[in-house]
Amino acid sequence: MRWALVKVSLAVTTMVVLAFAVPLGLVIREMARDRAFSNAEREAAAVAPALSITTDRDQLERVVASAGSDAGMAVHIPAGDGQQALELGRQRAAGQDIAAVRELGRASTTAVPGGSTLLQPVALSTGEIAVVEVYVPESEVTNGVGTAWAVLAAVGVALILGSVAVADRLGVRMVRPAQRLVEGASELGEGKLGARVPEEGPTELRLAAVAFNSMADQVVQLLANERELAADLSHRLRTPLTVLRLNTASLGEGPAADQTRTAVEQLEREVDTIIRTAREAKPQTAAAGPGAGCDAAEVVRERMAFWSALAEDEGRKWRVAGADRPVRIPVARADLAAALDALLGNVFRHTPEGTAFAVDVHNGEDAVIVLVSDAGPGIPDPEAAMARGSGSGSDGSTGLGLDIVRRLAESTGGDVRIGSSVLGGTEVRLWIQPAGRAPASKGHRQARRRRPGRPATAHRPRSH
Repeated sequence: MRWALVKVSLAVTTMVVLAFAVPLGLVIREMARDRAFSNAEREAAAVAPALSITTDRDQLERVVASAGSDAGMAVHIPAGDGQQALELGRQRAAGQDIAAVRELGRASTTAVPGGSTLLQPVALSTGEIAVVEVYVPESEVTNGVGTAWAVLAAVGVALILGSVAVADRLGVRMVRPAQRLVEGASELGEGKLGARVPEEGPTELRLAAVAFNSMADQVVQLLANERELAADLSHRLRTPLTVLRLNTASLGEGPAADQTRTAVEQLEREVDTIIRTAREAKPQTAAAGPGAGCDAAEVVRERMAFWSALAEDEGRKWRVAGADRPVRIPVARADLAAALDALLGNVFRHTPEGTAFAVDVHNGEDAVIVLVSDAGPGIPDPEAAMARGSGSGSDGSTGLGLDIVRRLAESTGGDVRIGSSVLGGTEVRLWIQPAGRAPASKGHRQARRRRPGRPATAHRPRSH
């Protein structure tokens, strides 16, 4: 496209320059010729009054000399009425040309070696016709024509080069964004999801770049959502798997019990593989839409009823506080249940049997706080535990449980913090921003992370 624009511009500009320069050059040449012969006519006219009065040689020579053209002027006076023929100056024109002008009585020009001559007839007092011959050299006819043509040629070349340069710049401005769009599409097709195109160039190409970048962002988001969904759904399978694994301990010995335990372990490994494969993309949890949400207290009571059976089997003491009255939050019921299952599953999975734990719900003025604490050994590096996909490196740990909780909190403008609990182990504090309240600023959330946490027990706990 770039070279096509250059060629078109070159052809069009060349034709325009030739269409104007050639006629203009011819006009300049004719103007120079007319100027030279106009000067010759003025010189001949300066001698005519003297010829009409006298034919004396001396007087005519002085007139010719005063005209300043004695070297290029000649006067031809015919004989008549006792007067002899008189020739002044150098004759350049042929005799028949002079005779023809005398006979016709009108001026004419004729070519001679080195230029041209103007033959001007003048009537004498005797009635005879004298002829004044003025020599016009070729150099005078073409005086200034070469310079004018050179200027025209230079202007034409400059116009052509300028149009080519402008066309080339325009071509680059059009072709470069198109090339970048092609390169970006190729990179995206090769799997380079970070490929983007600069939004520059003509309006149409800018719109194409905007559409391409939007499409690329949507592709990345769709892929991330797919991997996110696969990871989260797989992680939610960990809860029933944990129940199965714990229940297999009560099956006793025997081939059937061993096969069941082996199958559960294999299923756990398969789920871990799915989660680790799907966790490559950075997920992004969308905020709940208008009207969405659930009763956090109800979900806490429901999930604690589920986990209480396992707690009794393992001899764990547990308690719930603050879940005796409704606490509305802008989080889907299934998402909150998955987050609670992830936190409680971590308690059962990473603490010894008989370790106590507690769940507290506090409905504050600016946030709803859900605390899950235990009396276990604690987490040595809370920051690393919050990193998505880090896990503990042991079997059954994918590192996605706390990340699911974090994304749920951040979707409402809240956050998650890990600290030490009053029970002596780990405390996970989940801050949820209620609907209709201003979200906490980034600095406020960071300050909350740095502030030591204590469980909120605004209501009498229910212990077991």
